[in-house]
Amino acid sequence: MRILSVMCMIAVVAVGCDRRSEAENEAPWIVDRFDDIKVIRYEVPGFEQLPLQEKELIYYLSEAAKCGRDILFDQNFKYNLPIRRTLETIYEHYEGDRTVPEWAALEKYLKKVWFANGIHHHYSNDKFVPEFSEAYFRAVASTIPAERFGELNGLFEEVCAAIFNPTLYKTKLNQAAGDDLIATSSNNYYAGVTQSEAERFYADMAAADAGNPEPVSYGLNSQLAKVDGRLQERVWKLGGMYSPAIEKIVYWLKKAATVAEEPQKTNIEALISYYETGDLKEFDRYNIGWVKDTVSNVDFVNGFIEDYGDPMGRKASWEANVNFMDREACHRTEVISENAQWFEDHSPVAPEYRKEKVKGVSAKVITVAMLGGDCYPATPIGINLPNADWIRKEYGSKSVTIDNITYAYDKAAHGNGFDEEFVLRAEDRERMEKYGKLADDLHTDLHECLGHGSGQLAPGVKGGELKSYGSTLEEARADLFGLYYLGDPKLVELGLVPSFDVAKAGYAHYIMNGLMTQLARIEPGKQVEESHMRNRKLIAEWCYEHGQADKVIEWVVQDGKRYVVVNDFEKLRALFGELLHEVQRIKSEGDYDAGKELVEQYAVKVDPDVHNEVLERYAALGIEPYGGFVNPEYELVEQDGRIVDVKIAYPANYVEQMLGYSKEYSFLPNRN
Repeated sequence: MRILSVMCMIAVVAVGCDRRSEAENEAPWIVDRFDDIKVIRYEVPGFEQLPLQEKELIYYLSEAAKCGRDILFDQNFKYNLPIRRTLETIYEHYEGDRTVPEWAALEKYLKKVWFANGIHHHYSNDKFVPEFSEAYFRAVASTIPAERFGELNGLFEEVCAAIFNPTLYKTKLNQAAGDDLIATSSNNYYAGVTQSEAERFYADMAAADAGNPEPVSYGLNSQLAKVDGRLQERVWKLGGMYSPAIEKIVYWLKKAATVAEEPQKTNIEALISYYETGDLKEFDRYNIGWVKDTVSNVDFVNGFIEDYGDPMGRKASWEANVNFMDREACHRTEVISENAQWFEDHSPVAPEYRKEKVKGVSAKVITVAMLGGDCYPATPIGINLPNADWIRKEYGSKSVTIDNITYAYDKAAHGNGFDEEFVLRAEDRERMEKYGKLADDLHTDLHECLGHGSGQLAPGVKGGELKSYGSTLEEARADLFGLYYLGDPKLVELGLVPSFDVAKAGYAHYIMNGLMTQLARIEPGKQVEESHMRNRKLIAEWCYEHGQADKVIEWVVQDGKRYVVVNDFEKLRALFGELLHEVQRIKSEGDYDAGKELVEQYAVKVDPDVHNEVLERYAALGIEPYGGFVNPEYELVEQDGRIVDVKIAYPANYVEQMLGYSKEYSFLPNRN
């Protein structure tokens, strides 16, 4: 589970900025801009001071993190790999006029495909509309010798149809109530399968596992396909689907195991066993060992983790993250973790849905060293894992807040004029300037460390009952937990905040974003689809409606512009508690109908007038609503046949990194 950045929605979100040098503060953070995206360079402070063994471990884990890139492209859409490779071949070998507008449009399209890991927008899930014609594309491709395309020649017509036919593959992820969510989604988690068939297939598996206190996450690491009229799983493992890429991942994980200390060495070996066998019980073994490891300075995520991309909430996208602890910044998360039981005991949810004993909650601030798969180029700013409810209940969870990523976001957004344009009251702007960083960091910590790890299911509830609404409601549950406690006097008592003004800064921004400014991320005429955006809209809209009698939240029009204003922060906090009570009940009881009603009523529909105004005001500011990153590069330094150091460098060319990754880390065939 993760919290995504609301990049460009708040001006100050950095952690530990005082530790950066003057030279770093002057660094050219933005390396590319196109469409609605800015690409940012992040740095890895402290890497040079790490022991050689830890540097070497980061190098091997980073290589493993890059080897699964093709997997995500293929998971997102069955033609993504031939499309990307066709575009790259054209880009590298076309010798015609590159000054015409259509060439610029083709180049932008390729950059968007790289960024989204496919032809569907990474956030809205809608298929990109090319700004160049099919005739131009075919003409440009025809000038390149056929041997340059190789096996791609046989897929050229499918590539053209996928890119240019507006009736095909319209969305990667459809969550519209009443539709066959599998048949109308273009992701590659299912092949020739309907929603009802998939539901029956996994219901039968779950029935056979009934009563198991350690239920298997059925379907997590496989494509469900219909072959000769029969349903079967194509498991993502060595010798199975995606084997060529998984072989490379395992190779580097084995190298990492040679320099890892215990208990991490055993955990890496468990992950290798999972990749080799595809056995989800091995994945559980790895997760248990991973969550219990709170001593390793270098840590990582690698595997099929999050199910946001599957409308059924079963299939997991491949992702990777390599990191090490930011020890100076960890005090805040340590205090929160140490008081986890107090927060659970005082939660506004029903007592029967609180954990009697919170186990194994740990949290830390990290410096990320490498991003991969579904964490690259766009990445979350916080992560809480593992996702299996029974592991969380019995062994706990581990949460991270990513320091150097939030710092890079902040540097890229510095002075963009957002607050002046969208925040009406001077006192709100002043509080955001003074406490915005702290409010954002604490909300992320509370969301990840305690929110996702809080609560428990009712007896007999497995955790998948909410189906396509599960991701939105889970993110809402964690956000509400963080929002509620952000304004609790306990934080003052613990020395984490000076006053309730920190909560005021966070609340004002959150409601403004949920009701208004996040709409900059949606195309005109579209509804809200992405789970995190739905979550924020659900909370803001519900609180607005339920606080109308007291004007807790108010729309204000001044000089022809709309603004969102919070009039009563204490009552707003109480509303957060009321909604948290209900969302936890829905999850604990597996109440699908109530969850569906809540999401459909508050989280989906967009007011077109508000939407158009937000888009116009964003356009006037020249702010891109999305941001992502280029990775650093590492190089082993050898002397007399042994490794003596690992060098780090910071590339500032998005195109070069993407083309380089396509050459060096592309292991899968065009069709899988």
